[in-house]
Amino acid sequence: MKAVLGGATALALLLAGQAATGHAKELKIGFIATFSGPAGVLGQHLYDGFMLGVAEKGGKLGGVPTEVIKEDDQLKPEIGLQAARKLIEKDKVDLVSGIVFSNIMMAVYKPIIDSKTILVSSNSGPSPIAGKLCSPYFFSTSWQNDGPHEAMGKYLQDKGVKRLYLMAPNYQAGKDALAGVKRFFKGEIAGEVYTSLSQLDYAAEIAQLRAAKPDALYVFYPGGFGITFLKQYAQAGLSKEIPLYSAFTVDTTTLAAQGDAAAGTFESAFWNVDLKIPASQAFVAAFEKKYGYVPSTYAAQAYDSALLIDSAVKAVGGDVAKKDAVIAAMKKADFPSIRGAFRFNTNHFPIENYYLLETVKGADGKLEQVTRATILENHADAYAGECPMKE
Repeated sequence: MKAVLGGATALALLLAGQAATGHAKELKIGFIATFSGPAGVLGQHLYDGFMLGVAEKGGKLGGVPTEVIKEDDQLKPEIGLQAARKLIEKDKVDLVSGIVFSNIMMAVYKPIIDSKTILVSSNSGPSPIAGKLCSPYFFSTSWQNDGPHEAMGKYLQDKGVKRLYLMAPNYQAGKDALAGVKRFFKGEIAGEVYTSLSQLDYAAEIAQLRAAKPDALYVFYPGGFGITFLKQYAQAGLSKEIPLYSAFTVDTTTLAAQGDAAAGTFESAFWNVDLKIPASQAFVAAFEKKYGYVPSTYAAQAYDSALLIDSAVKAVGGDVAKKDAVIAAMKKADFPSIRGAFRFNTNHFPIENYYLLETVKGADGKLEQVTRATILENHADAYAGECPMKE
């Protein structure tokens, strides 16, 4: 009996010691993304990038053994909400990350933030969250939705395009995308079309586009939607008639499936695999070695999410219960980002560069995206002024 009591006493002392130091025995992170359906590839890129960051830290972010709990939102807001509640109430995660689509983000944002759980978005950046709904518990390692599209709007304006046709899915990110283009493009909008998020046949819309005869087309169709649209666009013979510009429609998640239909298109992005940034070059090499494919912006953003969390947990000595201290550490963004220097605006979205990419055939005959120019430098989003948070 004495031996049992002695063991119990020792265990109690050990637990008391851990409580006194505040160090977490394990860091639990919930990772919500779209892993099924035509957009599933985006979630996989996001997850692979995040897990590379965890693996490079020996499975210990901030020196704390880390468990990542993966949830598929199926591109359904109600499923995403169920996943968020499970992670918070049952799994009792310390942080949540991931989230590809803005309709999912808008569904899970308030429950996560209201629970005072820190949310690090690896992709989605809806305008309401960047503005009036901003929160100290939210951080983004990607971009505010409008940003990449604002960059292309500026490029098309500077290029002298007179009549521009716009197309995007009918949800928050699609609306933010086209708002971003129009914020910088001041020519005539020859048409503005929003399609269903589940739509995979664009024949009617392509016929309307042909009849409008614009100087150029700008589209936002991520993942499988972009594969389908671009193939139908090329099959309709419009590739040679109306130049196509985009963001997230042609990238390393879609190039192989799009094939020659993607050649000659231009895209805007905050990052590309060919950037001569040491941290980026190391990331690309490590990612290709581990997964056997070329990383996308989705993977790069999520890798930064893992490194941001690592830096903050390390700064507080593993005591993630001190939420204010974790938030203060995250605001410093003291980690080697794939984009080089990294800093947050007052709304916790990055201030960053945006580049012009061209899709071309490389020397090996394979399609690749080449960085051609910097369109916007140290660009801050349009909604930060509406956010009540200050420095």
